[in-house]
Amino acid sequence: MTVEHDGSSTSPGNGGEPTPPYRFERQTRPGLESKMSMPPRYQAPRYRGSDKLRGKVALITGGDSGIGRSVAVLYGREGADVAIVYLPEEQEDAEKTRQAVEAEGQRCLLIPGDLCDPDFCRHAVDTTVSTLGALNILVSNAARLNSQNSLEDLDFEEFDLAFKTNVYAYFHLVQASLPHLKRGDAIIATASEEGLKGSDLMMDYAASKAAQIIFTKSIAPHLAARGIRANVVAPGPTWTVLNLAGQRFTDDYLRENLAASDPLGRAAQPEELAPAFVYLASEADSSYTIGETIAVTGGMTDTR
Repeated sequence: MTVEHDGSSTSPGNGGEPTPPYRFERQTRPGLESKMSMPPRYQAPRYRGSDKLRGKVALITGGDSGIGRSVAVLYGREGADVAIVYLPEEQEDAEKTRQAVEAEGQRCLLIPGDLCDPDFCRHAVDTTVSTLGALNILVSNAARLNSQNSLEDLDFEEFDLAFKTNVYAYFHLVQASLPHLKRGDAIIATASEEGLKGSDLMMDYAASKAAQIIFTKSIAPHLAARGIRANVVAPGPTWTVLNLAGQRFTDDYLRENLAASDPLGRAAQPEELAPAFVYLASEADSSYTIGETIAVTGGMTDTR
């Protein structure tokens, strides 16, 4: 599914971002950002780099599109070399991310593969270190999003894939990264507001995101003793192909929740999420931020 702007205008009160109404067009999973008639905004033209990550190396899973792409671009703007992990069928999007990072003057390594395979998780870390020379920032951002319209839709195979992609891959990536991370380095997980409050339409996804948050809080003190910071970003509704491809969501649900459920009356753009990841990656900014969840939800403060 892709989203196309349906004649609405941008508004200064919304930061110049597109506002509803939207028209929704279907794509099959995993979906390609390059096929969206109005793709997400990821370049963050108002963001100015200041060498906060100069000389660092970041590994970003799900870096081919959406939030991951924008994080890769801003990391490049801050002076980091970047490796991105993505599914082989997302190669077209990954190439565009590489071009965008290289336009910032940094290297971008492409590592296609399936994070549900523990061996591939280790391969991704090892390849990053051997090719780019180090690993300083791990961003576990790739996700599998399932939707269910009823409890009967909750399926074990989908539940299992959600946890393998969202939780087990994070575990394997952390374990593989530990020998390479040093004092001042960072681990960041992309969770979701659904992991804070639960969801009746994304039950397995919400449960897996909650697991990510608690796992991060649990490992954070151990990592802090080594001088490594572990934190979470929990986005609200965001305009990405992940939310819109291969789901059971009705158009009415997407209009009411993805497009207009928060006080800003619109979905976030990836470029609005990415600065939070810069903050958590930068020791200059977040040296005392450990085990925290930064909720970037556009004013959706009720996450109980």
